[in-house]
Amino acid sequence: MRKNQLIFGLVVLAGLAALVYWGRDRIHFDFGVFRTQIALADWRKIGIATACIYLGYVIRSVRWALFLRHNKRVPPFLLVGTQVMGFTAVALIGRVADLVRPYLVAKKTGLPLSSQVAVYIVERLFDAGSMALIFSCAIVFAPAGSMPHPELVKKAGYGFLAATLLGALFLVAVRLAGGMVASFFEGAFGLFSKKLGHAAGLKIRTFRTGLDTIRSFSDFGAAASLSLGMWVLIALAYLETTQAFVASPQLASMTPAKCMLLLAVSGGASVFQLPVLGWFTQIGLVAAAISNFFDAVPEASTACAATLLLVSFLAIVPVGLIWAQFEHVSLRKVAVESGHAGETLKVDEKPRPNQ
Repeated sequence: MRKNQLIFGLVVLAGLAALVYWGRDRIHFDFGVFRTQIALADWRKIGIATACIYLGYVIRSVRWALFLRHNKRVPPFLLVGTQVMGFTAVALIGRVADLVRPYLVAKKTGLPLSSQVAVYIVERLFDAGSMALIFSCAIVFAPAGSMPHPELVKKAGYGFLAATLLGALFLVAVRLAGGMVASFFEGAFGLFSKKLGHAAGLKIRTFRTGLDTIRSFSDFGAAASLSLGMWVLIALAYLETTQAFVASPQLASMTPAKCMLLLAVSGGASVFQLPVLGWFTQIGLVAAAISNFFDAVPEASTACAATLLLVSFLAIVPVGLIWAQFEHVSLRKVAVESGHAGETLKVDEKPRPNQ
C-alpha cells in the first residue's frame, strides 16, 4: 500500500510539474491580487464555517454511538476524540489512514475491529447518500438559468438522485437478503476473476454485518437525519466560506445550488487524498472549477479554494494533534497498526455461505 501510494504521488507530482510548465506563460497569476482577496475576506463568515465543520465531528460521534447501541451502549460524545484524531491522521498521512477511526473506536470500546470496519462502511454509505440527495435537490430545484451549463448540471443532478435511489434499494436488499446478494455478486464477478468475486462477496458480507446496527425504521431514520444534518452543515460551511470573499462579485453572490457544485468537486478530489501533495491537487481542482463554472479571476478562485481546504479539511489538525497528545496516541503508529489490522482482516475473513 505504501509503495503504491508513493508511485501514485510521483505520478501526480509529475503531472502537476507538467501543468505548471504548460501554464507558466498562458496563465497570468498576480500574487498581489491573491493577497488582497485574502486580506479583504470576511473572516467572521470563515469562523462560522469552521464552527459548522467542528460541529460535524460531534454529529459523527453521536451517529457512530447510535450504530453501536445494539452491541454496546456508549455515551453519544465519547467518540468525538476518535473522529477528530482519525480525520487528522487522514489529513496528514493520506487515505491510507482511513482505518484509524474504526481502529481507535475498537480500542476505546473493546469491540472487535471487524465490527467497526463494518460500521465504517455503513457510515460512508450514509455520507454518500446524504451528499448525493442534497446535491440532487439543490440542482434539480434551482431556478432556471441560475446554474452554469444548466443542461449538463441538471443531468448530473438527476443522475445523483437515481444513484441515491439505487443505493437505498441496494441497502434494503443487503439488509433483507445479504447472503443471497453476496453470492450473486461473487458469482457474477467470479466469471472474470475468482479473486475479484471473493473480494466482492466479502465486502457485501462485511457491509451486511454493519447493517445489523440498523434494526428498525427508527434506527434508520435517526441515522439518516444525523447524516443529512451533518452534510447540511458542511454545505453551509462551503457557502459561508465562498461568500466570505467579498472582493469577488462571483463568490460574494454564491448561491446554495452553485455551492453544491464546489462541494461535489471537492469531494471527488479528496477521494485519493495524498499526504501534503494532495492538498495542492485539491486546491488546483477546486480553483479550476470556480474559474470555469463561475468566471471568477484565478487569484480569487485560488484564495477561495485554499480557504475551503483549510476550513473543511485542515482546521481539525491542531485539535487532533492536541487530543492525541492528551490520550497518548501516536497517529503515525496507529495508522500503521490499523493498516496491518485491516490487511489481517482481509486474509482471515472467509465467505460465510449461510449468512
